Amino acid sequence: MAHDTPPRWDRKMQQRLSRGEAAALGELYDQFAVLVHGLAHRVLEDEDEADAVTREIFARIWEHPERFDPRKGSMRSWIAGLTQELSVQRLRRHRSADRPSELVEQQVAAASAAARADYIRNSMPASLRAALELAYIHRRDYRQTARQLGVTEDEARRRLRLGLQLLSTAAGGALPALGRSGLGSER
Repeated sequence: MAHDTPPRWDRKMQQRLSRGEAAALGELYDQFAVLVHGLAHRVLEDEDEADAVTREIFARIWEHPERFDPRKGSMRSWIAGLTQELSVQRLRRHRSADRPSELVEQQVAAASAAARADYIRNSMPASLRAALELAYIHRRDYRQTARQLGVTEDEARRRLRLGLQLLSTAAGGALPALGRSGLGSER
C-alpha cells in the first residue's frame, strides 16, 4: 500500500526497539499514533477508549518488539492489525455486559469493516483516494471527477473502479458489484 514504510526501516526499527532505545519508541509513536488512534476510535466510537488503546498498543510494542515478523508484512500493517484486534476485544467486553451477544457481534463486525475501510482508504494512492472523495463525498459523477482531476473519463472510471475494489476487501466483498462504467449506475 502507498504509505507502508520500507521493509528496511521496519527491520531497523524492530532492532532498535529490541535494544531498548526509547528514541525508537518515540519515532514509532510519531509515525503511527494517528493511525492507531484513528482505527481505535473508529471501532470504539469513544475518545477515552481510543486513547487507552493507543497507549496499550505502544506499550505492547515496547515490551515485545520481537513479535513483529517482517516476512508477514509491514510494521504499519502489523500495528494496524494489533490495533483492530485490541479495539474489537474492548468493544466486545464493554458491549456484551448490556446487550445480547448477537447484537454485539453485528456491531463488532460493522466496526471492524469500517476500521478496515478507513485503513484501506488512507493507505491507497492519493489519485484513487481523490477520485473516490470527489465521487462519493462531493457527489460528482465520473465525468465531473475526470474534469476536476484533469484526467480522461476512462482514467476517472479506472480510478473509481480500482478504489472501490480495494474498499470492497474491507467488507469481505460485500459492496455492490460494479457495472461496466465502474460505478454501477452513472449519475
